[in-house]
Amino acid sequence: MTPTYSFLSIGECMIEMSGGGETGLWRMGFAGDTLNTLWYAKAGLDPKDGPVAYLTALGTDGFSDKILAFLEENGIATDLIRRVSDRRPGLYMIEQRDGDRRFTYWRETSAARCLADDPDHLDKALDAARLVYFSGITLAILPPPKRADLIDRLTRARAAGKIVAYDPNIRPVLWEDERTLADTIMRGAGAASIVLPSFDDEARAFGDGTPADTVERYRAAGAELVAVKNGGAPVLVDSGTDRSEIATQSDVAVVDATGAGDSFNGAFLAAFLNGASAADAARAGCATAARVVATQGALIRPAS
Repeated sequence: MTPTYSFLSIGECMIEMSGGGETGLWRMGFAGDTLNTLWYAKAGLDPKDGPVAYLTALGTDGFSDKILAFLEENGIATDLIRRVSDRRPGLYMIEQRDGDRRFTYWRETSAARCLADDPDHLDKALDAARLVYFSGITLAILPPPKRADLIDRLTRARAAGKIVAYDPNIRPVLWEDERTLADTIMRGAGAASIVLPSFDDEARAFGDGTPADTVERYRAAGAELVAVKNGGAPVLVDSGTDRSEIATQSDVAVVDATGAGDSFNGAFLAAFLNGASAADAARAGCATAARVVATQGALIRPAS
């Protein structure tokens, strides 16, 4: 079967409220780690190779309609998004406190927690994609049986020849406990051919001493390609046959680091799909991340 979608991203799109401060006025937007990555992947892919798509679940309310309209206006296919009548999108607010951004979330009953409820729908979506992308957050928001089922289906998709890419994106607050976090993150990695971790997350969760430790752990889990992001330090890329360090752009004045890792992932995967080597894909990721951190907000327009 010829894939319908060049890139399929699975996860949660949330309502983002930013601002507040002295005015008390808030600005609404839409964001989410897997959506951010899809946004930047789309920018690097040729539309002739097929559309990109987002798989999530939304409610039937007006805010869910606004999310759908936002995706469609930006060229992201929405036909794989399920609507759940008794659920709503998750929401988070960004506040400035002590010179830093603080996040408060309301996502316990979000519709996206139902994104894996229809196994046949999942199978058809995975079958229609050339590359499938998911994250540790995708897994964390699902009920445990649905996590396991999604991982099983991703594992089968990889065995059937799909490229499966994964950012562990470890957020301890989303998990029941440390053991569940660690076990599920590594099971997710076992389904993936490409793993794109962030070293600071991995060091905290797994005790890795160096990015090389992170590479070895995910290679042992079955990943064919690992690229370890490390803030402003070089990205360590291991393709199995070659290992290299790719320098980031150190002269960039950071305005807002939101979405830096997601944008790296999207540009990296787009370049990889376009035939770039792992090292060159990492260079593309670093260049995109440098543009993103120099600008306010996670999503730089245009999307293509």
